[in-house]
Amino acid sequence: MKRLYCFLGFLLLAARLPLDAAKRFHDVLSNGRTSGSGRECNRLNGWSSDENEWNEHLYPVWRRGDPRWNDSWKGGHVKAVLTSDSPALVGSNITFVVTLVLPRCQKEDDSGNIVYEKNCRNGTGPPSDPYVYKWTAGAEDGDRENGADQSYHVFPDGRPFPHHHRRRGCNLIYIFHTLGQYYQKLGRCSASVSVNTANITLGPQLMEVAVYRRRGRTYVPIAKVKDTYVVTDQIPISVTMSQKNDRNASDETFLRDIPIIFDVFVHDPSHFLNQSAINYKWNFGDNTGLFVSMNHTLNHTYVLNGTFGLNLTVQALVPGPCAPPTPRPPKPTRSSSPPGDRPLLWAGTPGERCQIDRDGYFTTRLTIVDGILEVDIIETKEVVMPVPQSGDPLMDFVVACQGTSPTEVCTTVADPTCQVAQDTVCHPADVGDGDACLLTVRRAFAGAGTYCLNLTLGDDASLALASTLVSVPGRNPGHSVSMAGGALASVGCLAVIVAVIALLVYKKRKEYRPIENSTGIKGNGLNIFLEQAKVKFFPGTQEKDPLLKNQQGSL
Repeated sequence: MKRLYCFLGFLLLAARLPLDAAKRFHDVLSNGRTSGSGRECNRLNGWSSDENEWNEHLYPVWRRGDPRWNDSWKGGHVKAVLTSDSPALVGSNITFVVTLVLPRCQKEDDSGNIVYEKNCRNGTGPPSDPYVYKWTAGAEDGDRENGADQSYHVFPDGRPFPHHHRRRGCNLIYIFHTLGQYYQKLGRCSASVSVNTANITLGPQLMEVAVYRRRGRTYVPIAKVKDTYVVTDQIPISVTMSQKNDRNASDETFLRDIPIIFDVFVHDPSHFLNQSAINYKWNFGDNTGLFVSMNHTLNHTYVLNGTFGLNLTVQALVPGPCAPPTPRPPKPTRSSSPPGDRPLLWAGTPGERCQIDRDGYFTTRLTIVDGILEVDIIETKEVVMPVPQSGDPLMDFVVACQGTSPTEVCTTVADPTCQVAQDTVCHPADVGDGDACLLTVRRAFAGAGTYCLNLTLGDDASLALASTLVSVPGRNPGHSVSMAGGALASVGCLAVIVAVIALLVYKKRKEYRPIENSTGIKGNGLNIFLEQAKVKFFPGTQEKDPLLKNQQGSL
């Protein structure tokens, strides 16, 4: 009998030797490490056990530092980037995306071929062939698909590729590996896979991906990547807080007497909670009580300064299948049979839908301080200079504010639509004595026209903004008008004087011949001068008639 046991043991050992010599998926994808316990508890739909054999002849395995990596891709090394929409609420789907970063001057075209980018030089000059890998050519390394052996169109576990895979431009092989299972698929320079987390153990898990490309009748590795993802039974949430006039929302310091807007973001990329009733329970820590809302946004105003603890609970009732029924003891009867022989009754109805309660939590501490509450431009006036000066026109703005006194004032001049800013000027705020927050801000403008002025008052915790449209006139328009009027008057007077002098000189030199048969013009030279002036300045007389000129003969 002892010899028989030894012989059976020898047979079992001999039968195990080929299995031990063959590569397994976990040997390739986990660097020989086991994937941990709980394989049976983490069954993924559509995934295979990494205890399956890996075809190392068709898919060679290279360790880190192997010199063959240098020739796995033309023109350099390929980097793989793995991302996921983790964390995932248990029961929801989590999606993983692998993206390849190609060497410089290479890209994927619309057909899935790898080509060189135009007008890009990688240090060796422009290539003669525009293709790095022309997958759609139907041939690579002298191999043609039509009529050729298709035995190598398989995945590492021997399963055949999908039919007409090359027509879709999918020429890279992606093997995803997690929780002792793998999933293999074809893709281009990016591939994704989604996994339901209902059977995944809570906590951080590891996803690894190996990428291969075809080379002749075999495949070579081009990249490996891994990343951690998290499965949780608490709803992943985040809260953004914003407030008017708050200078920096990220420091969790806000202003008293101004509403704070709280906006809750539920991280649910697979829309697992779309059919769930979600409640938001707020406790702001200022003795105002508990606020319950079904809206993800809420406003709250703190009326006292200090530090307050904010607590938020998000509760969702997720519809889903009921848990397996639990046995309950039967009702007591007068039967004489012993209790152990009585059948057990089950609680719950088969196929019944239940609701699972899932919660999410957010806590933080807020500091409430005084700040600038309001700012208003109450007056705008032109700065009139006493004497003409060159330079930009100036405007004064009288500004009133509420709250604490500002320490800084900034003005930004923009176009009339308030869209295109031209320049910004900041300087310390000069607030007058007393309780009132009142100051005058002077601003220079680049010439006459209409501008949009944004004025900001600030201190360590707050910023308050006011805007106005301002029409800027030219430099001292009243003075310019008076100067122009005086100049015009001077020119007019000078013209009259010159005309009178010219007339006198002309009349003095020109001979005057009296009209024949006229008896109304006699006397000395003074009378003659007066009559001549009368004719010139009083055109109503008949002596301006063109017939009354110094011509020979008489009328």
